[in-house]
Formats: sequence, C-alpha cells, structure tokens
Amino acid sequence: MHTRRPHKQSVAGERHAWSERVVLVLGFLSALSALLFFAWLAEEMMEGDTARFDSTITFAVHQHATPRLTAVMKALTILGSSVVMTPLAILTLALCYFRREFHALKVLAATFGGALLLEFILKLTFHRPRPVPFFDLPAPASFSFPSGHALFSFCFFAGIAALLSPRLSSQRAKLGLWSIAIALILGIGLSRIYLGVHYPSDVLAGYAAGIVWVATVKFVNELHHKNVEHEWRAAGSFPNPN
Repeated sequence: MHTRRPHKQSVAGERHAWSERVVLVLGFLSALSALLFFAWLAEEMMEGDTARFDSTITFAVHQHATPRLTAVMKALTILGSSVVMTPLAILTLALCYFRREFHALKVLAATFGGALLLEFILKLTFHRPRPVPFFDLPAPASFSFPSGHALFSFCFFAGIAALLSPRLSSQRAKLGLWSIAIALILGIGLSRIYLGVHYPSDVLAGYAAGIVWVATVKFVNELHHKNVEHEWRAAGSFPNPN
C-alpha cells in the first residue's frame, strides 16, 4: 500500500508535465500560424488582392439584412466598442485586484494592454482607408486594418475564458464558457462587416492578431511559471500561486 502511492503520484506528475509541454507547444504553434496568416493577409491587402474576397463576403452578408438583424448587429458592435470594452476591462482588473488574484491581474493586464498597443501600431502601419458604411452610419475616424473590435474582443473574451476554464470542474461548464466567448467574438466581428465599417479581411486580420497576442501571453506565462516553480523546488519551498 505504501509503495504504490508514490508511484501513482509520480505517474500523475509525469502526465501533468507532459500536458503542460503539449500546451506550450500548441500555444507556440498557434501563435506562429496566426502570425504567418496575418503576414500573408497583410501582403495580399497591400497588393489589392483581397478586394474580390472582401466584396464577395460583404455582399453575401448584406444580402441577409433585415431591420431586426440590423438592431442586433448595432448592439453587438456597441458591445465591442471602446466605450463598453474599456470599462469592462477596468472592472475585470479591479475585480482581480480586490479578490487578491494578482496572477490573473498580471496576465489580463498584459493581454488587454498589449491588445490596445498592438491595434494602435498596426493601424498606423498599414493606413488602410475605411469602406463606405451601410445604413448611413458615420465612418470611424481610425484606419481600417486590422479591426480593433475583432482584435480586442478576441483578447478580452478568449483571455477571460482561458483563465476561468481551468477552474471549472465540469466539462459542460467549460464548453458553455467557451461557446459564449466564441459566439460573442464572432458576433462582434460579423457586425463590423454587416454594418460596412470594416472589410472582411480587416476582421480576419484582427482575429489573427488577437490569436498571436493571446497565445504569446499564454506561452510566456507558462514558461515563466515553470521557471519560477523550478527555482522554488530547487530551494525546497513553493510560491504562493497568487
């Protein structure tokens, strides 16, 4: 009885270490793939090769326009705007602080802050003019590529889902959490195309940039966590996870 428990613990430890390595590799591959896709899409956009794709997708989406759907899309685009997302991000960080979940606070702050900086740099880099909006909406003042709504909504909702998912014991709860996050991300991106304030390639580029940043933060966080854990194990004690 006493000899089996250490063996079981060692097997469980090896499985945990293997799963962590898998997560690191998948995170790295996801970030690399999204980065290559973004680079390819940006090159195609600069050369004007996305025009046919953009017009085809925009026309197909707008064919389904109805007054009720337009109201839903306007609500989704407001949800993804800085007017709503900025207070939500600040509230989320404040909640982490008052709950003394400082690790979550650091990860989410890096995710949100990096997303804003990335959007600012990329828009200034590519200087893509906006399309002509539908429904007599005013064109936003910022540049078009990539979509900031798509980028930040991905970083916000996917970042929170990635942080909360491991804390849920039920697979159904995890699936529900990710389903809501994905539905909101896709809905906000689709609203930008539907309303005509972004080209479809802008939205895809926003998602790709979001994947790059979220995967990068996850990858760096896991590496840092493993390094700290290794150092504390070598010292004979363990850090507070917060």
